[in-house]
Amino acid sequence: LVLAASIFLFYAGMEMGGIHVKDINNPSKNYPKAVFIGSAITVLIFVLGTFALGIIIPQKDINLTQSLLVGFDNYFNFIKASWLSPIIAIALAFGVLAGVLTWVAGPSKGIFAVGRAGYLPPFFQKTNKIGVQKNILYLQGGAVTLLSLLFVIMPSVQSFYQIMSQLTVVLYLIMYMLMFSAAIYLRYNMKKTNRPFRIGNKGNGLMWFIGGLGFCGSLLAFILSFIPPSQISVGSNAVWFSVLIIGALIVVIAPFIIYSSRKPSWTNSDSQFEPFHWEETTPNTPTSNPAKESNETSPGK
Repeated sequence: LVLAASIFLFYAGMEMGGIHVKDINNPSKNYPKAVFIGSAITVLIFVLGTFALGIIIPQKDINLTQSLLVGFDNYFNFIKASWLSPIIAIALAFGVLAGVLTWVAGPSKGIFAVGRAGYLPPFFQKTNKIGVQKNILYLQGGAVTLLSLLFVIMPSVQSFYQIMSQLTVVLYLIMYMLMFSAAIYLRYNMKKTNRPFRIGNKGNGLMWFIGGLGFCGSLLAFILSFIPPSQISVGSNAVWFSVLIIGALIVVIAPFIIYSSRKPSWTNSDSQFEPFHWEETTPNTPTSNPAKESNETSPGK
């Protein structure tokens, strides 16, 4: 059950597709359909893939970091094509590398845009000669290097992989719980806002059900993520809980400290960051009445 909490990582990033909403025909109907179809495909791929591995690998030999390669190797040996195993291993390595590059470049680019809008000190807004956010990447590399030192503390690669996965799940779920609760809150705080897509045509009952279900599911997985899995030897429980709790606290508290310390001089004049709705100002200019002006200026009146 604890390992199952990692399932939430399968869906992590689906919300990133929201940037393409404006490129879709009739997005209020087609985008929700795309999300549901994507969710179904995700479940299908991972469930069938897990069953395929579980059928050919004995439970005692299942390994979080190696079972995929072992599974392919067993299948290829069965069909007398063991020469394919190294090819698949190389292909998987390229796939993982592409995923890592995406995760390294994507978030840092977002942090860079936020920083130029005035939410990070100028140190984090510096780039190299081709415009890459170098200082953010240096910091990112330093953080990953420190986390990699857990290899020395954890009893195995599998336990290190699992604790990093659990920490990732914890951080994601904090954001998801905020999003689900915010969706419900905004139904009451901004009830008159035009919504191209609305959960429930009338009332807020369906929003409470969908948002509440998502929040409770995220909360359950969040709690389970702190429990060491019984199938994996994680060594000291003190190290396990310390990494998860301290890591989560640092990532959650740091933005509040930076936000409270921000200064107007941090804003870059070239920033194209869209303002938040509470930062937008509406010009208070009186509207003219063309009919009245026509009556007042007409020679015959």
